[in-house]
Amino acid sequence: MSDISITHEGHVATIVIDRPPHNYFDVELIRDIASALEHIDEDVNLRSVVLAAEGKSFCAGANFTQPKTQPSGASGALHLYEEALRIFACKKPIVAAVQGPAIGGGLGLALTADFRIACAETRFAANFTRIGFHPGFGLTVTLPELVGCNNAELLFYTSRRIDGQEALKLGLANELVALDQVRTRATALAHEIAECSPLGLLTTRATMRAGLVDRIRAATRHELAVQDRLKTTNDFAEGVKSSAERRSGNFIGK
Repeated sequence: MSDISITHEGHVATIVIDRPPHNYFDVELIRDIASALEHIDEDVNLRSVVLAAEGKSFCAGANFTQPKTQPSGASGALHLYEEALRIFACKKPIVAAVQGPAIGGGLGLALTADFRIACAETRFAANFTRIGFHPGFGLTVTLPELVGCNNAELLFYTSRRIDGQEALKLGLANELVALDQVRTRATALAHEIAECSPLGLLTTRATMRAGLVDRIRAATRHELAVQDRLKTTNDFAEGVKSSAERRSGNFIGK
């Protein structure tokens, strides 16, 4: 697990992603996070988790200029979304310390957490349609459940990037603090959660998230099938190119 670190303090575990500056993910990184969470589940002394990141971004999703980082192959045993399902299946509350951009699949990773602490510098974006792509990482389930269907549609259809203040209004962020206080406040919230009875926490969270893994599994199968098809299009190639060149895409619908 060379790109994450895990520490414990009292009843709280902290997982830190360490691929600065943007913490792009691949199958291995998501698998390592899932494995860390499963180990935390097995430790009866640990009751809550902080998920944080080093660098400018919390997680900028997949780096589409490097094809090996992209989710692909619906039948692949190590497919990224199969590893993401393991994160959703973990049992203990997670507080994400989102100190910077959470973009695309990085937004999906942030929404695996129960709560998000953000700052003015935080940016959230489901920017898939801007690159000729389709949402993934279970966002077609998690985003509308968090902000409402119509707000999710607005974020999907425009691919707009919103700051921490707007995220707080929409419910994407639970609290807004200064940049240098994001991880501190996330840790404080995790400790507040960990003061409660572990059996009460586990059973209540299981009730609140009942059926979530099954919904995410169905959603990611559909998301992946559409993503694999769109990757073969001219518009996707143009979307990746225009994004790298920081310009609007010249899309043709093919």
